Amino acid sequence: MAEQERALLAGRRVALFPLPFQGHLSPMLQLAAVLRARGLAVAVLHTDFNAPDPARHHRDLAFIPIRETLPEEATSPDADIVAQLLALNAACEAPFRDALASLLPDVACAVIDGQWYAALGAAAQVGVPVLALRTGSAATFRSILAFPRLRDAGYIPIDEQRLDEPVPELEPLRVRDQIGVDGCHPDALCGFIARVADAMRASASGVVVNTFAAIEASELDKIQAELSQPAFAVGPLHKLTPAAAAAEHDFLYSPDRSCVAWLDAHPPRSVLYVSLGSVACIDRGVFEEMAWGLSISGVPFLWVVRPGSVRGGTPPLPHGLDRSRGKIVPWAPQRDVLAHRATGGFWTHCGWNSTLESVCEGVPMLTQPCFADQTVNARYVTHQWGVGLELGEVFDRARAAEAVRRLMVGEECAAMRERAHGLKTRANQRVAATRAIDNLVDYICSL
Repeated sequence: MAEQERALLAGRRVALFPLPFQGHLSPMLQLAAVLRARGLAVAVLHTDFNAPDPARHHRDLAFIPIRETLPEEATSPDADIVAQLLALNAACEAPFRDALASLLPDVACAVIDGQWYAALGAAAQVGVPVLALRTGSAATFRSILAFPRLRDAGYIPIDEQRLDEPVPELEPLRVRDQIGVDGCHPDALCGFIARVADAMRASASGVVVNTFAAIEASELDKIQAELSQPAFAVGPLHKLTPAAAAAEHDFLYSPDRSCVAWLDAHPPRSVLYVSLGSVACIDRGVFEEMAWGLSISGVPFLWVVRPGSVRGGTPPLPHGLDRSRGKIVPWAPQRDVLAHRATGGFWTHCGWNSTLESVCEGVPMLTQPCFADQTVNARYVTHQWGVGLELGEVFDRARAAEAVRRLMVGEECAAMRERAHGLKTRANQRVAATRAIDNLVDYICSL
């Protein structure tokens, strides 16, 4: 960045507003660290709900609570995610607007999570230029932009008779791969997605996407062709984050680091890592089939069983199950696990952070998408990049065990690992070239 451009921001800050969930907090705070390392002053506005701990971040990052008052549906673990997001947007719009306005005239621009449609509008109302951060894939963002057209064409709500039919303009996606949330009324989901897309188009001066062209070039080109605002592909953010900041990437859970020493005792690429992320929940029957499938597969496994991840409470492991080859923890330092030489595969829900981290470490995936964008990501893993196998949402122990063995051993495994290594190489090349971040910083300075 030229010195005269840096001078334009002297005494002014970039204000960031993350959505208060692990999968959204992580990339936003990674972006905060990247911008700070480029010499920009950064203020992180945040909710009291799931608030980040300032002590775990660089002292030059300012953390400012918006002091919201939330209704029960905004924080209840029993609420469906769409109802939760609608409630959060309604409750946080005014507190965010007031908090942002209190920083004026010392705010050069705001970067707001794209799911905060109300905050995007609020920033525009107080005269602050705003960028929308898309924490998911470019493919998911394309699906969001296409949602109204898909509904008009009869692809939404999802028709059970057309599940395997390709979706025009969104190849390789099928009807079944579209964004969805079990238990959420289609009108509520469509309404939320429309608000997200409309707010981005009406209020944002640009879009920041946590991805890179080596894996989503076509999707990024199509997004840019559809938008009047510039789109910046700045990922993988977790690889661009300065080392000191990267060490603190688990914001809502404390990882059990004993699993790293456990991995040390295993041969290269021998262990299957299993984690369904920070939000997804499964039924008890699915949990038991997963447990039996892991046991009878014969493959060593490291399994994250997050408290609250099994509906009705986490049950004990089934009687008679052989767990001698496995280790179970409530949370793991995922990036360290995926980078470990002993990790040979990842049984994942295909949240975008997990998918991107696995791609960057060259680890093939067994996909078990649960909701929202995870079905989109899973389809790209298996059919666009060829670095994983599709398990799906419905399976029994025999199918799970077979899929685990196919992922971890044999010719199919070798081919997937070779393709995964190719993606890792391209990710590393992307990290070495910092022009995308330079372009974003230059644009922020021009606003």
